[in-house]
Amino acid sequence: MTWAAVLAASAGCYAIKLTGLSVPQRLLDSPRVQRVAGLLPVALLSALILIQTVTSGHRIVLDARAAGVAVAIVAVALRAPFLVVVALAAATAAVLRLL
Repeated sequence: MTWAAVLAASAGCYAIKLTGLSVPQRLLDSPRVQRVAGLLPVALLSALILIQTVTSGHRIVLDARAAGVAVAIVAVALRAPFLVVVALAAATAAVLRLL
């Protein structure tokens, strides 16, 4: 059963990639498509971060992870280097969990 799921997922990924390669170039050169393609990864990553931060199983939970993300947002707004942002977020979450 597991191998069947892996093979089905692999075939689905290949089909999606093939569909993307089959799109005509004139469609890809459209300014609207360029704008959406540039913003789509940011939106997907933001959604993933939100879901991982405020959910636990099937419940919405605000815990130390939310505070860590808030500190990371402030650090990014202050233009801190990436490693500093990660260290501050991790330290914030760790200290709050310790309390």
